[in-house]
Amino acid sequence: MYHSNRAKKTRFIAVTSGKGGVGKSTISANLAYILASAGVKVGIFDADIGLANLDVMFNVSVKKNILHLLKGEAKLDEILIDIMENLVLIPGESGEEILNYSDDAVFGQFMKEAEVLNDLDILIIDTGAGISKNTQLFLQAADDVIIVTVPDPAAITDAYATVKVAARERNDIYMLINQVDNEHEALSIFERIHKVALNNIRADLDLRFLGKINADTHVSDAVKRRALFAQLSPASLPSRDLRAIAKELVKKLERQVYVKPKESGLAGLFKRLREQF
Repeated sequence: MYHSNRAKKTRFIAVTSGKGGVGKSTISANLAYILASAGVKVGIFDADIGLANLDVMFNVSVKKNILHLLKGEAKLDEILIDIMENLVLIPGESGEEILNYSDDAVFGQFMKEAEVLNDLDILIIDTGAGISKNTQLFLQAADDVIIVTVPDPAAITDAYATVKVAARERNDIYMLINQVDNEHEALSIFERIHKVALNNIRADLDLRFLGKINADTHVSDAVKRRALFAQLSPASLPSRDLRAIAKELVKKLERQVYVKPKESGLAGLFKRLREQF
């Protein structure tokens, strides 16, 4: 069980991928569920525009998103969706769209409203796949970036391209290899990417292996049922894999310095996004 302290700032974790179809949103949703079940206060922000599908995974319906809030067409409590204890879904929009609407008066009001989320321990940002400017905004604003890939040559090439783009703004990047047969396969894929990155991007790049998730029918079955595999099949190998990854992230959270929560919750994320413009 994780015990949070309200004086701790929110840790922003961006989950991204080089291409679609590698399980990025499935991982984001199940990771949020596992963390929330362990007592971590989690927000999950659906920033995968055009393919926003977290509502499908959580089997909830979204009527309004953050853009309605920024245009002054909705209040925060009208867009937030409580999924379970400790877990709230924030239906999103792309980085650029969001910032187009951030005129000072509306933005000030939004920041005030967003304070209700200041006690979040972790805000997971499910970004769009690929290396668009919108995705890059979220990668720059995040404390941690997790790049998801699968053992498919095209996906590996795209994952490397994402590492390259992320490395322009940051030195520390995590990789998670999904749909593998075993740890050995995951590590060999990671090592290949790591080696090329050190040779071609920069030698001091801190690219780390966060973990793997085994290929398993429990995952596809859960997706078809609009459910979470970590909830339906907690004893399955993918659930165990993801719990190990969640444990690593909680360790980072516990090592965080206690600070004033000026960079907490949704308001903290938008403050960071805005500073990039």
